Amino acid sequence: QVQLVESGGGLVQPGGSLRLSCAASGILFTISNMGWYRQAPGEQRELVATVTVDDTTNYADSVKGRFTISRDNAKDTVYLQMNSLKPEDTAVYYCNSPYKGGALFASWGQGTQVSVSS
Repeated sequence: QVQLVESGGGLVQPGGSLRLSCAASGILFTISNMGWYRQAPGEQRELVATVTVDDTTNYADSVKGRFTISRDNAKDTVYLQMNSLKPEDTAVYYCNSPYKGGALFASWGQGTQVSVSS
């Protein structure tokens, strides 16, 4: 049974930082590409960062240079370090495994809320 548990969100001022974590279970984490998605109110869920099994990373243009994705295979955990946060980063953040323009796992976690506001 796939379980993805996101944590680390919160309320932060513009320019601040947060580090999100996603603990995975029930998957073969070491052979899974992983990604962070976000969904703002009234918007579709979008993929913002990916890390492959060989640690190659990719980012959406909107977060490039500010966010860093990483993984710890010993802990089956993927991280998202978010710096220089902007109000437009406000969203619920989720992790999953990117696949063919969508996500591999049908079961999503509860997500973690990130709110950027002064």
